[in-house]
Amino acid sequence: MTARDILRQKRPVLHSVAPDAPLIEAARRLRLRDVGALLVLEGEALVGIVSERDVVRAVAESGALALARPVRLEMSTPVETCESGDGVRSLMARMTARRIRHLPVVEDGRVVGVVSIGDVVKSRVDEVQGEAAVLRDALTVRWASSLAA
Repeated sequence: MTARDILRQKRPVLHSVAPDAPLIEAARRLRLRDVGALLVLEGEALVGIVSERDVVRAVAESGALALARPVRLEMSTPVETCESGDGVRSLMARMTARRIRHLPVVEDGRVVGVVSIGDVVKSRVDEVQGEAAVLRDALTVRWASSLAA
């Protein structure tokens, strides 16, 4: 399973905000779209990512005044990205090592979607359940054939 496979299953939509938008606008979009992060785009160029964590950190440090500041002051940059062909185990390892929950997926230099830690974990759980089913089936066949012998 790859990042591309995950995106196919979830029908990706790119949720974004401009770098000069006020942080309150990012917070509203996060809530309205029920997502944990927004891409920060200048045109089609990915310049940052702003997450719920970034909003909380800004408000905790500066109070409500932080919400009037531009997103560019609070976004995470440089942005850690992945390729569409990267495997689930690789994605999980990178997200864990970097302590990040969202990875923009890049294909031919363009952002084509975002995978979240939830997407990656669900994908890995599905893989493990599939492997377990194969093992169960193999053991059942072996057990049944040993009874017949």
